[in-house]
Amino acid sequence: MLLARASRAVADRRSFFRELKRRNVLRAAVLYLGAVWAASQGISQLSPALGLPDLTTRWFLLAAAIGLPFWLAFAWFYEFTPRGFRRDAEVAADAPIRHSNARKLDFAIIGVLALAVVLLLANTFVWHKGSGFEADTAAIPAQSIAVLPLVNDSGEKDQQYFSDGLSDDLITALSQFAGLKVIARDSSFKFRNSGDDPKTIGAKLGVAHLLEGSVQRSGGIVRVSATLINAADGTAVWSQHYDRPYQDLFALQDDITQQVAGALKARLLDNGKVASQGDRPPSGNLAAYSAYQQGRYHFFRHTGEDAHKAIDFYSQAISLDPAYARAYAELAITQMQSFVIFSATAAEKAGLIAKARVAVKTALALQPDLGVAHYAHGFLLQVIDFDLVGAVREFRSAAELEPQNSASALSLGIDYASFGSLDEAAVYGRRATALDPLSSTNYIYLARTLIAAGRFDEAEAALQKSIEANPQAAQTYSELAVLEIQRGNPAAAVDMAKRETDPFWRVYALALADFANGDRTGADAALGELTGKYADSGPFQIAQVYALRKQPDQMFTWLEHGLAVRDPGVTTLLYAPFLGAYRDDPRFAAFCRKVGLPTTTDAKTLP
Repeated sequence: MLLARASRAVADRRSFFRELKRRNVLRAAVLYLGAVWAASQGISQLSPALGLPDLTTRWFLLAAAIGLPFWLAFAWFYEFTPRGFRRDAEVAADAPIRHSNARKLDFAIIGVLALAVVLLLANTFVWHKGSGFEADTAAIPAQSIAVLPLVNDSGEKDQQYFSDGLSDDLITALSQFAGLKVIARDSSFKFRNSGDDPKTIGAKLGVAHLLEGSVQRSGGIVRVSATLINAADGTAVWSQHYDRPYQDLFALQDDITQQVAGALKARLLDNGKVASQGDRPPSGNLAAYSAYQQGRYHFFRHTGEDAHKAIDFYSQAISLDPAYARAYAELAITQMQSFVIFSATAAEKAGLIAKARVAVKTALALQPDLGVAHYAHGFLLQVIDFDLVGAVREFRSAAELEPQNSASALSLGIDYASFGSLDEAAVYGRRATALDPLSSTNYIYLARTLIAAGRFDEAEAALQKSIEANPQAAQTYSELAVLEIQRGNPAAAVDMAKRETDPFWRVYALALADFANGDRTGADAALGELTGKYADSGPFQIAQVYALRKQPDQMFTWLEHGLAVRDPGVTTLLYAPFLGAYRDDPRFAAFCRKVGLPTTTDAKTLP
């Protein structure tokens, strides 16, 4: 009896297997799984370019797993015929169409599996080559140049501003040629006294050409040696030495610019016309220009003392030439940065902003088509007035007038992200990193946008580029800690937080990471330090900590305090980590309206 039952069971299984083959269910299963495999690889590789979050592939596979039983059931019950799909019972068991369908499925399986193998090879040898960050795989454009800081051969340190100023002028002048990518000062000046060879420098900056040289100012004579180098092989494309009277400085600068452009023109430039975005005083007053150069020199030293010196020199330049629009614009930018970073008392802050408003208004009145004046106005609207719509309009004007200005691209990226337009923000963020590839700040803000978009792998790659550019840069490891929390790796977040170099960003990151990792004691201690030391300088970050701790009352209290002290962070509300969990809270929409941000029922259109 038992043997008979076993024999029948085996026969039933064989019969069932034969039925699966006859109805092409097994072939349909292999085709489905192969198609899912190929599609999942394609989605994984194309997600960054399409702006899809990292979880897209996982959700696709889950949906495919749910769909598999339905696909197999359809294959069991239906057969495809020249008259369309018919139930299996309606088609004879030995009908030729069954054999024909089987062969078609075989060919389809071969095609799908071949596509999957191609995608696998592409993923291994193409997409994963390098760090995965878009800038690494992008070809260096032939139409590109970096002006390295000219060496100060005068032997006098107080003349450093002069050689830097001449380098700065060349960057400004070359930036006005159509079709020529020019690297920003911040990145190119990192190679002062560098021992790197031209090929290495060109690769790090993403350019095909380098302009280097030296300057010596002795008495009334200026001596300049300049060489245009092909970065790929280190050969000189053009070289020249100049001896000119100091009174002919502007003519000397024009000569160098035109000859460099001439050397590049046949190879690079689409258009040799130069726009009127120079940095010289309209009167040609060399004393005013010298004061302006010294203002720029101190501004880029990025200290509170140097900021005050920069303000004094810009003011001196304006007193020597009251029509010096660019000096007014740079003065306003320095005053506003001092407001955000260096000023201490409320009276000092109020004074700086009042003066900055006058300087911006004057710059625009003197030269309405000056890009840096529009940038300064956008900065004022963004950081001080929280008028982000107006800020976008001004930053866009600045970018149109000075397309090579990385600061305008960065600011546009920040503002678009503030409105929740993360794809557009990432485009501008990548443009900023391309023009200023060694600025850690650019990578950090790009990473914040990518984290908000759920593009975690790209964000990590951007932050790694920030570390490469400046291992000691503030905020990089703090952002990595946030990223690991978002990924669900709290232990890794704690490790990242402990590596943060800046005291404020370190304690902020620890307040988040320790809480996420279950260390309530460490998290409370870090939060106490935040509220004790940084109540007025970091209220927005404190609000984010309370958001993660699921304490919305305290979160909204600190957001209101941030608005009261004009913390620029509050304008990033819509893409900041952890705050989005409270979008349904009526207080969230109300606060958005205060800041001028869109809400679910009150959207403000970008200009």
